Amino acid sequence: MFSHIMIGTNQLEQAQAFYDALLAPLGVAPGGRDRHRVFWRTPTGVFSVTQPINGEPATVANGSTIGFACQSAEQVDAWHAAGLAAGGTPCEDPPGVREGAGGKLYLAYLRDLDGHKLCALYRMPRGS
Repeated sequence: MFSHIMIGTNQLEQAQAFYDALLAPLGVAPGGRDRHRVFWRTPTGVFSVTQPINGEPATVANGSTIGFACQSAEQVDAWHAAGLAAGGTPCEDPPGVREGAGGKLYLAYLRDLDGHKLCALYRMPRGS
């Protein structure tokens, strides 16, 4: 459904270092810079950060969350640990299982250096 997600940053170099560290546990190669943007490309889509081209400061979208798909609970934990080590801020509950209408999910949340809310999500197999 989505080709890419782009979010704003006021600190491009720091954002690149943060997301390089955060996405490494997911097997994503370091980002590539293109002027005022950094792109992390995968077979399933592109994530990017940019300094706003209109010259105004980047702001956080209230109520927004960007979710990253994970292959295991251990990968979620590694993502969360890497994000915290790179300067991210924990938010919501600690990493763990949450149950809903769609089944069991193993989730972790944090905020990046600009305050964007991020989530790592593993859809647990039925019966686990």
